[in-house]
Amino acid sequence: MELTGNYFDGRTSRAHRVTLAVRDGMVHLGGDIERSTPLAQMRVAERIARAPRKLTFPDEATFEADDQGALDALLQATGHRDSPVVRAQQSWRGALAALGVTVGVVVLGYLFVLPAGADLVARTLPVAVERQMGQGTLALLDRHVFAPSRLSEARRGELAARFARLVPPGTVEGPAPVWRLVFRKSRIGPNAFALPSGDIVLTDEMVALLNDDGAVMATLAHELGHLHGRHLTRRLILGSAVAAASLLVSGDASSLVAGVPALALDLRHSRDAEREADDYAVALLERNGLPLAYLERVFVALDGLEENGAVPAYLSSHPATAERLARVRAHTR
Repeated sequence: MELTGNYFDGRTSRAHRVTLAVRDGMVHLGGDIERSTPLAQMRVAERIARAPRKLTFPDEATFEADDQGALDALLQATGHRDSPVVRAQQSWRGALAALGVTVGVVVLGYLFVLPAGADLVARTLPVAVERQMGQGTLALLDRHVFAPSRLSEARRGELAARFARLVPPGTVEGPAPVWRLVFRKSRIGPNAFALPSGDIVLTDEMVALLNDDGAVMATLAHELGHLHGRHLTRRLILGSAVAAASLLVSGDASSLVAGVPALALDLRHSRDAEREADDYAVALLERNGLPLAYLERVFVALDGLEENGAVPAYLSSHPATAERLARVRAHTR
């Protein structure tokens, strides 16, 4: 079988009219260009719907057949077979299966691999590095969300001293994290959260809502649980990993940079992290002989806000109040 087509030497754009034939394991050209090359050294381009299929020589010269069907027949006669990947690309079933596998890998990676990786990094990260990650976050929040606390210095000192006297739970693995209690007046209502820097932020509105120092201690114990579990560090690492993955896919660095302030302001935790922090608070209260009713009062107070439609940011990702109450009450039985 002999084919006609164009030959390009790879150095100029000039097309040379040639004929191509395969004999005894050799590719022979005739016409404007005469050359012979072992068939085993030739490369066959992938099949593309409307583009001509090319044969490439070892020196990057190429041949394009006038009749693509005849070229396919010649390739088949020489025993050439496209790779499974190329064949799958030509099949809508293969393309659909590949899409399904890709989506599955992405979903599983997002749901399981990334969180597990973030957890591993957070738990092996030196505390000094973690503290640096948290530096500046409180300043950012002070510019956009908070104002100086209006609680008296004596009142702030009283709450801080009472919490400092509590003994960390001995049943929880690892030493108690270093913390600093920070009071702020909030524009977003009752709130309390812990930053990687070790700062536990308590708003005036939360103190007023609870109206019970024991409930305030339970709230702070919950936030200390977040510090102990390094939950926000894990969330920041996970968010950064997702942003970096998006950068690799889209090639748009602006999306990564633009997401940093939003990530710092997004202080929510996963429901699993909230349950872990609740368990830590229960262990701390029990270690100090304090009634778990203090923690129940926190949930009831926040549930009252939810029923009135005034849901604070503190509740945005927490498990349902009924579920949290049931978990705490299970400890009292």
